[in-house]
Amino acid sequence: MTNPYLPLQTRIETIRIETDDRSLKTFVLRFFNGEDAGRFRYRPGQFAEISLAGKGEVPIGMASSPTEGEALAFTINRAGIVTTAIHNLRVGDLLGVRGPLGNGFPIERLEGHNLVIIGGGFAFTTLRSLAVYAMAPENRGRFGRLTVIYGARRPGLLLYKEELEEWRKRGDVEVAITVDAAEGEWAGRVGFVPAVTQEVAPASDNAVALVCGPPIMLKYTLPVLADLGFSPEQILLSLEMRMKCGIGICGRCNIGPKYVCKDGPVFSLAELKDLPQEY
Repeated sequence: MTNPYLPLQTRIETIRIETDDRSLKTFVLRFFNGEDAGRFRYRPGQFAEISLAGKGEVPIGMASSPTEGEALAFTINRAGIVTTAIHNLRVGDLLGVRGPLGNGFPIERLEGHNLVIIGGGFAFTTLRSLAVYAMAPENRGRFGRLTVIYGARRPGLLLYKEELEEWRKRGDVEVAITVDAAEGEWAGRVGFVPAVTQEVAPASDNAVALVCGPPIMLKYTLPVLADLGFSPEQILLSLEMRMKCGIGICGRCNIGPKYVCKDGPVFSLAELKDLPQEY
């Protein structure tokens, strides 16, 4: 039986600075052991515990898609002791990976449906995983229309800029990128994600909305989706809460009887309506 507390060893293959304030970096990791790579089977929406010897570990959602090969990508926000130490690492340095953890997006349930992906800030990471998965040639025919709505506070804080531009050029996906406030040479949309969602007005018929972002974005986006005809069963949220162990032992992330790290992080809005309003 595999020890759930034992991380797998990886080496940093590439590091990419995502934002102009350097607070977000994407680390691409490669497993030392080919058998570990073969056993690490995950789905979009899951996360892993990233550990650095002598510093600790942090739960981070997978930004990579299983369709991209054996390397794993994690976009990490510099926010505390562990994440700051990881930001100071270089290509070739070692990191531990424990997982995959959580339930992820219900891919089988999403098949045959139109997907509306709505993200804000650095919470867009696991939504990036889902979008890449759905757009992969071997999977694109499994899903209907694909709409991506993504916003950040300002242009310099948008993630995956080159990739977003590539998505725009595709003929099989609608991409709406917005910022709260324009700066520099920004000529795109300016407005909050809820308002842009209302403007884009994705149809609710045979659709599922997948939403992840800061609490204030969720608060004002969910009523817009309801007005567009999305039922609570048609709305899936990936919750960002403070987690520790990742396997439902420590109790740091519970919402009533549920644990975000184990029962989630993906929940339908219908499920959440039966739980205490702690998210």
